[in-house]
Amino acid sequence: MSIYGEYKPTLQKILQELMTRFNSLNQEQQSNTGDSLFEHLNGRVKTEKSMTEKCQRKNLPLTPYSALRENRDSIGLRIVCNFIDDIYLCVDKINQMPDIEIVKKKDYITNAKPNGYRSYHLILDMTTSDIDIEGNSPGHYYVEIQLRTIAMDTWASLEHEMKYKHEVKHPELISRELKRVADELASCDVSMQTIRQMIRDENQ
Repeated sequence: MSIYGEYKPTLQKILQELMTRFNSLNQEQQSNTGDSLFEHLNGRVKTEKSMTEKCQRKNLPLTPYSALRENRDSIGLRIVCNFIDDIYLCVDKINQMPDIEIVKKKDYITNAKPNGYRSYHLILDMTTSDIDIEGNSPGHYYVEIQLRTIAMDTWASLEHEMKYKHEVKHPELISRELKRVADELASCDVSMQTIRQMIRDENQ
């Protein structure tokens, strides 16, 4: 039996709706300003295996309620932007969506994690026409969104690849080097943002 029960098709439906919505916002931004809102967009419904393992780690019963309420990342999107300011613009646009409430936000860009990780995390409560796990209609479903620049996304992907898929013989040295690189990339992000603003100022 699926850990998502009868609600798995609704998760896929919400994911596709959000992907379509964000791609439309990106096209609108390009038409209005000539700039992209984001570089690329990825989305997924967490696999049943991954959700089951997460529930087990948290000592939760293997039920649809645990998957859809106790955990809030059954639906996930990653928005990768060219510039830091674009991330905050995306957040503003999400905040303006009438069927979405931002219930949690973590700004790891302004306040990076100790290991150098930078990203902006949101948990959304999305209202849908479909019934939810608690019998509500309209229903409510959680969505997790991560927003990053290309540099942040590259670092996070490589950090995961190196630290979690290989046995590291000198973890402290590797961690220091990863933190150094994260800081250098963050500095580049700020510099690129400044250069873009300079170009815009000159063209006004």
